[in-house]
Order: sequence, then C-alpha cells, then structure tokens
Amino acid sequence: MTTVTVLPTGITPADVHAVARGAALVELHPSAVEAMAASRAHVDRIEASGRPVYGVSTGFGSLASTFVASERRAELQHALIRSHAAGIGAPMPREVVRAMMLLRIRSLALGHSGVRPLVAQSLVDLLNADVTPWVPEHGSLGASGDLAPLAHCALVLLGEGWVLDKSGTRIDGGEALRRAGLRPIELAAKEGLALVNGTDGMLGMLLLALGDAAHLFAMADLTAALSIEAMLGSDRPFMPELHAIRPHPGQATSAANIHRLLQGSAIMDSHRDDLDHAVQDAYSMRCAPQVAGAARDTLEFATQVAGRELRSVVDNPVVLPDGRVESTGNFHGAPLGFAADYLAIAAAEVGAIAERRVDRLLDVCRSRDLPPFLSPDAGVNSGLMIAQYTAAGIVAENRRLASPASVDSLPTSGMQEDHVSMGWAATRKLRTVLDNLTSLLAVELLAAVRGIQLRGPLAPSPAGTIATAAVARFAGTPGPDVFLAPIIESARALISGTDLRNAIEAEVGPLP
Repeated sequence: MTTVTVLPTGITPADVHAVARGAALVELHPSAVEAMAASRAHVDRIEASGRPVYGVSTGFGSLASTFVASERRAELQHALIRSHAAGIGAPMPREVVRAMMLLRIRSLALGHSGVRPLVAQSLVDLLNADVTPWVPEHGSLGASGDLAPLAHCALVLLGEGWVLDKSGTRIDGGEALRRAGLRPIELAAKEGLALVNGTDGMLGMLLLALGDAAHLFAMADLTAALSIEAMLGSDRPFMPELHAIRPHPGQATSAANIHRLLQGSAIMDSHRDDLDHAVQDAYSMRCAPQVAGAARDTLEFATQVAGRELRSVVDNPVVLPDGRVESTGNFHGAPLGFAADYLAIAAAEVGAIAERRVDRLLDVCRSRDLPPFLSPDAGVNSGLMIAQYTAAGIVAENRRLASPASVDSLPTSGMQEDHVSMGWAATRKLRTVLDNLTSLLAVELLAAVRGIQLRGPLAPSPAGTIATAAVARFAGTPGPDVFLAPIIESARALISGTDLRNAIEAEVGPLP
C-alpha cells in the first residue's frame, strides 16, 4: 500500500488519483506540521490582541462587520460549519469526496490558513480510516470556493453530519467516527472558516476528469482508425507532413496515432489503387485529428490551469509569513470553471464526430458496400440501428451539457458575494460529458469492429485484429440480432479500462 506525503509545497495530480481512486494512505510531513503551527501562532497573537479581523473575530460574508466576543469564537466556528452544510440531493461519488478532502489537507498544510495541525491530521485520519462524508450534489456556487460541500466534510470532524458507508447508505457521522475509533474535535478561532473556504471540490473533479479525458482522447483515435479501416477510408490524410504545415500539437499527435494504427492492414491495401475509391473521405473520417487534436490542446490548457491551482493558496483570509491576516478573492473558482467548460465543449465534439462515423458505417448508401446497419440479414434483423439512436441521444445531451455553467452567475449573501463562478457545476457536468463520451466511443468500437468483421476474409491491421478479438469475446460475429445492452456495456468497459489500449500499444507502440 502506497502512502501520499503532504508537504508544505503541496501534492501532485498523481497523489490525488492515488488517494481518490486507490487505497493510498495519507501522512503529513513534519515540515507541513511546522508550517501550520507557525501560521497558527499568528492567529493566536491576533486573538490575544482583541483586534477585529475577518474570520477570526468577526462574522462571515455580509456579516463581516459584526464583531464576535472572544468567548463565543469557538461557537462561531461550529455554527459556521453547521449552517453551511446546507446541500441537498444525491451523494457525490466517493472518489470526488476523497479528492476534495485530500486537497483541503493540502491547502491547510501550505501554512497560510492559521489552523492547528490537529485539524489537518483529523482529515488525514478520516481518509486513512476510509470514512467518506456524505456530500450532496447541490450546494456549491464556486463562490467562496465549495462552501457547502466542504462544510459537509468538516461536519463529520465534529461528530455530526452524515457519512456514506460501504453499501452506499447514509449513516450518522458520530456513529461512523465511533466505528472507526476516531473522536470528534473542537474547533478554535479561524478553523471552521479554513475548513470550508477553497476550490477543493471543483479542483478534485477537474483533476480526475483530466486523467479520464487524456485516456478517452487516445481511445477516440483508436475507434476513429477502426472506423476508417472498416469504411475503406484512406490513411493519406494522416501523413505527418500534412500536419507539420498546420502545427497544432494535438492535431499532430492524433494524426500520428491514427496513421500508425492503420498500417499493416490488408483491408487498407485492398483499395489503395482502386479508381472507384473516393478521392476524399468524409469530414468525420478525414478531419478526425483536427477535432480530436483540438480537444487535446484544450486538455493541455485545462491541465495547466489545474496545475497552477494545485500550487495555490485558496483560503480566505490568509495568514502571511509576517503575521498579517489579509482578505483575498483567491477562493473564486473562475479559472477552474472556465477550464472545465472549455474541456466539456471539446469532449462533446469528440463524441459528436464519433457518432457521425457510426451513422456512416450503418448507412448502406455511404458505407462502401457494408450491409444495412451492419446486419448480414437486414430486414428481419435491425443490426446496430438502435445503438446509433442511443449514440445520437447521448450526443444531444452532451450538446446541452456543453453550454457553459461559468456564465450563469447568481448573487448571494446579501449581495456580498455578487458574482460567483459556478465552477462546481462546470466540473460536475464535465464528468458527465466524459462518461457520455465513454458510451459514444463504445458504440463506435462495436460498429467499427462489426464492419471490420464484415470485410473478411481480408485481414485487418494489427490494431484491428486485437480490437476485433477483444470485442468478439462478448459480441461474437455479425449474425442474427441479440440483446445489445449488455454488449454495449462490455464495450464501455473496454473503452474505460486499459487492457485493450495496453494490448494495442504493445503491438504498434504508444498512443499518447
């Protein structure tokens, strides 16, 4: 079992994946403990001085001008957590909550939040005991960060709130702590605010989405190549010299992937010198690297944004090394919301062009002699007709989801928070778009393999041979209609997993 060590310089995207989706344990480095202790000492001095400082001795949001007496400041922090844990709806997935908790630990460990090391260690203990707070899907506007989701996490530290148990049911937070052998903590001044102010939820979802998108964009190159092979397309548009003259890096990568995947194919060789062969393939075939490549470049931009945020102090107020406590706007989620919306648009288009290739494979007028709907006995049998309906419906949903959330600000907190980022909504819907893209590529994989099988006895490319064998294990060969839903689910597993990609890369080389 691996261990992720949280330093005062932060953590890596790989650390987030290891904790969110794996079984990695978490520990605080002694230097992070020292950084938090030094920051806390500044807060203690401010408390002793009696000066009004936001978040330490005042109320929050539009109540920032309300002074709070010293004897009620611990009560203030507990009240903040309870009142802000106001979300509603289905629980967020375990991986999202775990990513959010790790990122909050990271934020505290940077030494600018003024909390005792005990607070960060208590979150570490929750992760290591596999206690996952129940965080409702609705509640965050990405304004002062993810206030409600983080409050639902923090409430469990107090022995309150809800926890998502292993069976997916909701149990009492205090009971969950008792089962794990953990004790509730009492918050001191500033600590409740430090637990809820930040972009950790949206950053966690974005980091998970970036890894998913990188894999899916590589798989999109694979399914595109299989479709082109099945439709007797040309590999000439993917030659490197044609992409060197339009030097978008993502385009060059996708073109190189597709070109390499199409080599060594008897199907491709069968029509290279055919005078009846189309001079130009349809855009959904010929322009595959232009669309997928633009998505790759969008992914690179979003990766840069997430990397900067992973190095950022996003609390408010922040404790500076010289002891000053200053209010900031660093919790505003606009950078993450914009990036997530942009990537959702790109991913939606990768799925849309894949569906166009599926439709072409099924259309007897455009599929270059493949049978209608890829059924050898069309009429009695419908083949993949309705699988394409499913894909079309998913494309339509992705188009709706591609509408940006980050332009939909609503003012809150008595107009104190009069512009919010909607970054939580943007990253949530990005994850849905990517899940939908998985389904679209699964349908294309199934259709392309059916088409390749119907080109027999001509042998496909090495990549086509491996993909055909993998799909045939659960889908068989073209023939009478069968129950399609479980076949599509199995194809989804091939797309989302790494086995098929690894097998093909072992044969043809890496697919970056």
